[in-house]
Amino acid sequence: MAASGRLVGILLLGFGLILGVAIVLWLIFGVLDDKTERTGAIFGFVLLFGALVLPLVGGGIYFLVKGQAEAKDLARVKQQRLLLDIVLTRGQIAIPDLVLEMKTTRDRVQGDLYELVGRGLFSGYVDWKRGVLFSVEASQLQGRNQCPNCGGSPLELAGKGIIRCPYCGAEIFLTG
Repeated sequence: MAASGRLVGILLLGFGLILGVAIVLWLIFGVLDDKTERTGAIFGFVLLFGALVLPLVGGGIYFLVKGQAEAKDLARVKQQRLLLDIVLTRGQIAIPDLVLEMKTTRDRVQGDLYELVGRGLFSGYVDWKRGVLFSVEASQLQGRNQCPNCGGSPLELAGKGIIRCPYCGAEIFLTG
C-alpha cells in the first residue's frame, strides 16, 4: 500500500512537471509566432498552472510524503512482528542474540517489546540483568504472586500489563 502511495506521488509529480513544461513551451511559441498576445499568455499561464499543474504537483508531493510515512510504519510493524515471532517460536532468547538477529539496538527491542505488551500482543517476562527474554502464556501468570524467574514474592505492578519482580528485576508481561 505504501509503495502504491509513493508510486502515485511520483506519477502525479512527473505528469504535473511535464504538463507545466508543455504549457510554458506552448505559450512561449504562441507569443513568438504572434498567435498569442503577452497578456493572454500570462493569463493562460496563471490559469493553467493554478488549475492543472499546481494541484498535480501538490497531490504528488502529498502522496509521496504519505507513502514514505506508511512505508516507515510498515517497516516498524515488520520488525515488531519479527520480534514476536522469534520469541514465541523459541520460548526464550538472549537479548544480545535477538539484537543481532534483528539488526537493531537493545533500546529498540525494549521499546518494541513494551509497545507489543501495551497492545496486548505479547505475554512473557524478561530478565534484564541476565539479558534473557521468555515467552510465557498469560494464563500461567495471571493471578500468580511469585516470580517465574527467581521465585520471589510479592510481585509489583509496573505498568499496563507489566509486573516487576523487586528481587531479580524480571518483568512479566501479561496480555488481556
